[in-house]
Amino acid sequence: MQIPKQAVLLRIFIGEDDKYQGRPLYETIVLQARELHLAGATVLRGMWGFHGAQKPHGDKLFQLSRQVPVTTIIVDPPDRIARSFDIVDELTGDHGLVTSEMVPALILVDGDLRFGGTDLADYRY
Repeated sequence: MQIPKQAVLLRIFIGEDDKYQGRPLYETIVLQARELHLAGATVLRGMWGFHGAQKPHGDKLFQLSRQVPVTTIIVDPPDRIARSFDIVDELTGDHGLVTSEMVPALILVDGDLRFGGTDLADYRY
């Protein structure tokens, strides 16, 4: 396995109840990332949040529908992330906030194997 010299972190912030063509939007994003052969995708469920003028929302004891925020995270080389932008734009056309940033350090540990390093994070200011 080879760790790229540069990587981009892509984050997609949406609501758990957001849909795309009847399917949960977060699920569609992960399936599309897999079809693009991206390194992987993880969806994290938030407890509480807000966006825009909406009131803060999240898990409550008594509620009829789930209104929690979810974030999909993908890390891959810049060229591979760039290939996903058109699809992400389409999927988040009605819902979402999308951010990307360079990753200054990337380490992957798999059992006894260790790839990457923190040398990218060694900035000289």
